[in-house]
Amino acid sequence: MEFLMMDWLGTPVWFWLAFVGLVLALTVFDLGLLHKEDRAMGISESLKLSLFYISVAMAFGAWVWIEKGADLGMKFYTGFFIEKALSIDNVFVISLVFSFFAVPAKYQYRALLWGILAVILLRGAMIAAGAALVAEAYWVLYIFAAFLIYTGVRMFWATDHEPDLSKNPAIRWISSHMRVTKEHHGQHFFVKVPDEKTGKLATAVTPLFLALVVINLADLVFAVDSVPAIFAITTDTFIVYTSNIMAILGLRALYFALAAMVHRFHYLKYALAAVLVFIGAKIFVSDFLLGGAKFPPLASLGVTVGLIAAGVGYSLWKTRGEGLNTA
Repeated sequence: MEFLMMDWLGTPVWFWLAFVGLVLALTVFDLGLLHKEDRAMGISESLKLSLFYISVAMAFGAWVWIEKGADLGMKFYTGFFIEKALSIDNVFVISLVFSFFAVPAKYQYRALLWGILAVILLRGAMIAAGAALVAEAYWVLYIFAAFLIYTGVRMFWATDHEPDLSKNPAIRWISSHMRVTKEHHGQHFFVKVPDEKTGKLATAVTPLFLALVVINLADLVFAVDSVPAIFAITTDTFIVYTSNIMAILGLRALYFALAAMVHRFHYLKYALAAVLVFIGAKIFVSDFLLGGAKFPPLASLGVTVGLIAAGVGYSLWKTRGEGLNTA
């Protein structure tokens, strides 16, 4: 019992174990029960499973609210909604990657699972590093805040363009240092193929592995925005990590619905830009205009949800004549 009550990163160990248990249970339920076999997921099933994951996140947030107080409960929800909205851009990139490597729809879900498991570890490392920096030097938050404002302003003027994946450095390096098969081999990332010179079996990577690598590298780029954004909301490591991961967990389910209509969320980027500027600016407002007083968490949550909802609503209204992208 003493071990469970020990403090780790500002939160009792049993909180962390409960969260890890929840993540493992969801993964086993999703992959072991719902998706034992590789198959394509329809939009209807995707939306239902996404609603399930969002409901779990809402329930987890309520538990945080009860156990850690209303202040951290609202900060969890704020971080969750920001990460969920930012993940829509991630969906666009994932869709491009799968199209580029011609990954069959029935293998995409399992590939996303491995990608998200890698993201959980990578985000954990980034958040741990960020928490250590903030603990040692509070002024690091000002750098995070300034970066968020800069990123938000840049998003207002950025033009949409599709990246040329054929020039991706990671793909070029792997292709020049490892054997890469031209065709897919089911859900496998590695396979044995005859060596062209000796005829002996040698290990080669499949296009599905290349897709997985690019997706994880893309997430690292997105994390540069999302991790500082949540640190600007709270420095509580437990809230930062759990809100981030709870939003990401449901991404693989949401992907199959959003991939078909991501083109209809064009105007959401302006709402996200406004959210990033707001989150960054409130650090300076709290410390320099309010004399160190905390910016009301309820106000932060309200503004964040309001801006995101407005961005989604306006995008759907503006593109109401467009259909689903089934290409």
